[in-house]
Amino acid sequence: MTSDSETPASRLVIDAVRAALANLPASADSPIAVAFSGGLDSTTLLDAAVRCAGEARVIALHVHHGLSPNADAWAAHCHAFARALGVRFASRQVDVVREGGESLEAAARDARYRALDALCDEQGATTLWLAHHADDQAETVLLQLLRGAGVAGLAAMAPQRADGLSVPRVRPLLHVLRAQLEHYAHQRDLRWIDDESNTDTRYARNALRHDVLPALAVHFPGFRDALARTASHAASAQRLLDELARIDLQSVTQTDDENALTLPAVLALDDERAINLLRYWMRALGLQAASAARMGEILRQLRDAAISRNGHALRIDHAGHCLRVYRECIFWETGDSADPMDLDNGVEAPRTASRLDWTGETIWRLPQWRGTFVFAPVTEGDAEASALADAVPEATLRAEPLTVRSRVGGERVRVSAQGPSRTLKNLFQEQGVPGWKRDVPLLFSGGTLLFVPLIGVNRACWQSDQASGPWRHITWQPDLVIA
Repeated sequence: MTSDSETPASRLVIDAVRAALANLPASADSPIAVAFSGGLDSTTLLDAAVRCAGEARVIALHVHHGLSPNADAWAAHCHAFARALGVRFASRQVDVVREGGESLEAAARDARYRALDALCDEQGATTLWLAHHADDQAETVLLQLLRGAGVAGLAAMAPQRADGLSVPRVRPLLHVLRAQLEHYAHQRDLRWIDDESNTDTRYARNALRHDVLPALAVHFPGFRDALARTASHAASAQRLLDELARIDLQSVTQTDDENALTLPAVLALDDERAINLLRYWMRALGLQAASAARMGEILRQLRDAAISRNGHALRIDHAGHCLRVYRECIFWETGDSADPMDLDNGVEAPRTASRLDWTGETIWRLPQWRGTFVFAPVTEGDAEASALADAVPEATLRAEPLTVRSRVGGERVRVSAQGPSRTLKNLFQEQGVPGWKRDVPLLFSGGTLLFVPLIGVNRACWQSDQASGPWRHITWQPDLVIA
């Protein structure tokens, strides 16, 4: 509720928050999470959200970065302020780790958003409100211009964003000036935190805020509105580029794997269109954005690989993933190119062999292989299918010690009871398993190969007198799957 004594600036804040509430789905009664640092902006947003939506619907979420000696005091202040408003409060402490040439600001921002998404999930909040305002938007557009950003960068911050990869984010105050927020806070007699790092002009955003924007305000009083229009135009252009990328993606996506693209179809596009497609594809997969130079290098290497017909050797690392080519398909895998072994192409990384005297274990953890063998009992209803499934008699597992070794080349298995034995290389090729995925632990019973992940059980491994009694399904579960 607003009072007659409120000023136009205060009413502007309330109207902006009410508009954000009105834009939420009509059936949504889930909590509204407010990212609450304790500064002026988030303090104003939290207070206004409570006034418009009611304290029962609002949750204050605080991220403790540990970067300031005052961080503990700030967390305590935020908790006390939320309690005074009668709203729920939740916080999480994070470790800010910089990778490569990443700035401290970027690392802290990434850690903060990951923590906020996790807190929203814990609290059942389906929307996250952020207190960015018009001055923040102007700073962002200028920073992106100075960094030579493309259309997506110039689009800056969207009033609402829902990409399916995180909790939908809403910025109710994006068209409100910081001075208007300060006016509201003073009228409401609110108390907030002043982060000492905000005055450190070694940070690019602070330098703009304290040294550049005041000068712009003197000579170009309407610069904030002009930069906001630039962001809006760029956002419109980006939507058109995304629509073009969606059309292209439909024509180049592999029919057998929706996460893989057909290399010749991608390379049939001109460079600008191919890069636009690759950017969109990476974003859809949740991968970190790459620079223009990096995208150009990725496309160059893809074209070179197609010309040389040596795509299997292509390994492009990016943000914890690796771009690979196999059978004229391109796809991203978790991990970098140093992780796997490609025995069929001469890259070898042998691991220590392991032994188990099997006595009924269900799992066999192999840290050096970053995974686990699972021996699941075959139920009575599955017994008739045991000969066809990846299952072996328990008597075979007990007959001799089980060992796990790396491939050395030339191993053979019989995948059907009446079929001939075949080399692992031929079976991998037949099933379309890329060379770098063939670095799997081979399970032996004594000196006989028993089970190969991605291929199955060797049917020549047990005698008929071992086929009676209980059976066990064998599966290999990499750590990534178990987690």
